[in-house]
Amino acid sequence: MSKAVVFATYGGPEVLETVEIEEPHAGEGEVRVRVRAAGVQPFDTMVRRGDVQGYVEVSFPQTTGNEFAGVIDEVGPGVTGWEAGTEVIAFTTMNAVGEVVTVSAGDMIVKPAGMSWEDAGVLSVCGQTAHLALTALKVGKGDTVLIHGAAGGVGTMAVQLAREWGATVIGTASERNHEYLRELGAIPVAYGPGLVDRVRALAPQGVDAALDAASKDAIAPSLELVENKDRVGTIGDFMGSRQHGVAMLGGTRTAERLSELAELHTAGKLRIHIQASYPFSRAAEAHREVETGHVRGKIVLVAD
Repeated sequence: MSKAVVFATYGGPEVLETVEIEEPHAGEGEVRVRVRAAGVQPFDTMVRRGDVQGYVEVSFPQTTGNEFAGVIDEVGPGVTGWEAGTEVIAFTTMNAVGEVVTVSAGDMIVKPAGMSWEDAGVLSVCGQTAHLALTALKVGKGDTVLIHGAAGGVGTMAVQLAREWGATVIGTASERNHEYLRELGAIPVAYGPGLVDRVRALAPQGVDAALDAASKDAIAPSLELVENKDRVGTIGDFMGSRQHGVAMLGGTRTAERLSELAELHTAGKLRIHIQASYPFSRAAEAHREVETGHVRGKIVLVAD
């Protein structure tokens, strides 16, 4: 038997519990990883609450988490190039927060030796989401891009990637996060009423693209600022996407993209900010903090 964090019904953070489950074993094309750290995303809380029923398949009791890092301790049939004892960063779907988890051998990379377990555990989801979104919006050299929710997990990654790709970044955030955004290379701006005028004052030449990483009240002002509707997108505002006819940004995560992010981190070009770290046994507290909507960077769970 092994332990995992699960929920047996939809609800608030209190429905999360640590339980004993039948110990999983690596199947064909899989490895088993002893987890050291795993990230918590707003998406995890949405699934737990039942907000995305019909979009995400859930089977109670349902495990949680979509990114993790740990050490391979079992290699399944048909797997080559991986061996027990290798430290890895991996991605999965609602199956990351447990003592040991199985994952496809193609959905992980070797953890860089100098990367902390906490950073490794939270790199994949926000990093790949930001990379996919900016790629879809065709952000590149010479662009001015507006990033809503720029101090959050995806926003932090998107700011740095857009800067690395040669864009000028304007990022929305509360006043307490403005200095943080400057450190990342963005021009900070307060969100809320008057945002369009404030952005126009900062970018009189215009805004080329806008990424909604806040998923709240960001699409309408973006459409006022960006001439080409195809260069406006959101990662989480499902209703706003349908209402305004803009793209829901996403795509397929890959080991190749994750490797690129890890290389940027190793080179000092991709900073990860951890706001708080909780043991697996306090996953409910971690979810509760994410649900405040005021997380700078990431929340991470670490093995007890």
